[in-house]
Amino acid sequence: MNPSISTPPPLYRPNARNTHQRLPVTGVILAGGAGRRMGGADKGWLDWQGKPLIEEAIAILHGDCTDIVISANRNLERYAQWGYPLVSDPVADFQGPLMGLAAGMRAATQDWVASIPVDSPYLPQDIVRRMWQTKGGHDLVVVRSAGHWHAVICLCRRALLPQLQRYLDGGGRRAQGWFQDLSFAGLTLPADLLRNCNHPEDMT
Repeated sequence: MNPSISTPPPLYRPNARNTHQRLPVTGVILAGGAGRRMGGADKGWLDWQGKPLIEEAIAILHGDCTDIVISANRNLERYAQWGYPLVSDPVADFQGPLMGLAAGMRAATQDWVASIPVDSPYLPQDIVRRMWQTKGGHDLVVVRSAGHWHAVICLCRRALLPQLQRYLDGGGRRAQGWFQDLSFAGLTLPADLLRNCNHPEDMT
């Protein structure tokens, strides 16, 4: 089943660093989680340093991506205010971020897709360009810290969607599992840049 896709008219764009230097990449913001450790909150709308987390995620991707897709399963009318295409999971029971990544890859307009979670506001503003410069001849770049893969912070060719879909169709949901049989490059970053806002105390 294809995910639902809606494309509201553009209403808002943050200032670009340099629109002439954007990469042939569709950025995907993964904002469709259940937020269980946040009491079921839609984390994209939690306040972080005076603005919602979704705004920070857009700012991280906007400077280097040709376009952006937001993967969300709730509050779609609120997310639509940013003016970017929205995609939702084909099922309604929050089966993990790879569902959102697959939906974003289907909606992508570029040959390359970069994904970030909405709850990672410490990511470098040039994370997409760093991944791009790391890829070499690989079709996938996965970010890691020492000893831990952050598998949904990645850059991949859109052509990998069939492989990801087979993994999902076979019941795979673990983010670190879908790319293990692929040839990929790793980008190592300090752990403090990869922190997630998983608990209320992380928002302070």
